[in-house]
Amino acid sequence: MSAIPESRLKRALWRADHRGTREADMLIGGFARRHLAQMTQAELDWFETLLEEQDVDIMAWALRTAEPPEQLQCPMMDRLMDLDYIRLAPR
Repeated sequence: MSAIPESRLKRALWRADHRGTREADMLIGGFARRHLAQMTQAELDWFETLLEEQDVDIMAWALRTAEPPEQLQCPMMDRLMDLDYIRLAPR
């Protein structure tokens, strides 16, 4: 099994953390910070595919207000839906 290049991991994290809205950054970036380092090649492929989707769709899937497309349904989507990786800033 070959190691995932550090540059690929950094690019995925940057893309996850810089979505354009604070909410999407927290949700998608939080997921990446929690799970990225342990992802397999196939899981990272899935995540990079997810990053191509619109933020509003990803957030709807994570919040379970919409059904994710069949090609994205997998254990990684279940992890995204857990939302246990989001840290809310104190008011």
